[in-house]
Amino acid sequence: MFRLEKSGPAGCPWYQPGGLLVPGRAEKSGTKRPTGPEVDISVLNLDGEEEEEEETRGERTTPTTPKPTSGSLLPRLPPEPGMTNLTLRIERIGLKDAGQHIDPYVTVSVKDVSGIDLTEPQDTPIASKKEDPYVYFNVDVEIQRHVEKMPKGTAIFFEFKHYKPKKRMTSIKCWAFMEMDELKSGPASIELYKKPTDFKRKKVNLLTVKPLFLELYLTLTKD
Repeated sequence: MFRLEKSGPAGCPWYQPGGLLVPGRAEKSGTKRPTGPEVDISVLNLDGEEEEEEETRGERTTPTTPKPTSGSLLPRLPPEPGMTNLTLRIERIGLKDAGQHIDPYVTVSVKDVSGIDLTEPQDTPIASKKEDPYVYFNVDVEIQRHVEKMPKGTAIFFEFKHYKPKKRMTSIKCWAFMEMDELKSGPASIELYKKPTDFKRKKVNLLTVKPLFLELYLTLTKD
């Protein structure tokens, strides 16, 4: 994972003429970070396209009607002396088929190293705009635990979900996460991974080698 100021490919450190250097948890050289999840980039096509999705390959789906547009976001935590509140602004997510997703939203959850919820998961409202290759949200999510009270190994997960009318179910398209050492005020662009979501972060597969990410803005406020 890496952080960058917003700019086009020509101004970004992960873009090089004639090829794309995949940043963060996976590198095309095969070198793995000493700590953190194992990332498998062998499932990616060399031209940078995602492989065809398999509807039944470990996908967690929920038979349901279309999601209400209001979401389930919670208010900011009350101030507590010496404690830091974290606000995550979900700006947009980059997907090659962004405009095809019906009623897309993001579920945000905070989990410990074993994948157990530390707070109640929150759903964003339905996306405000779809304009290929991006789905726009521009919504603030107030994390429901002070940063100082997050145990070692905590991670924040983002699951991009959309509705499939033919199957009458909500499906996960992809997911992303941030670890404790990545919680810094400012913009962040984080990698997208193929489903199913692995809350234990043991093995993750990049969704694409294209320069498409979940784009956030973090605000840490100490009371």
